[in-house]
Amino acid sequence: MDDNKLKRINELARKAKAEGLTEEEQRERAILREEYVEAVRRNLRSQLNNIDVLGKDGKIENLGEKYGKKGH
Repeated sequence: MDDNKLKRINELARKAKAEGLTEEEQRERAILREEYVEAVRRNLRSQLNNIDVLGKDGKIENLGEKYGKKGH
């Protein structure tokens, strides 16, 4: 998600609090929010897929390999 879209999300949030949004702005906000949430999910999934855990038995296990690399 680029900076312009993040700025627009924040603009719409401020406007919603101050004066309310038109129907078109509400639709735009919903689309941008969904895009933002999906970007956060992809980022988190990518990070989790690269975590190695040391088990009690001394074996190193990659979480991405153990639970599958969803979304890739």
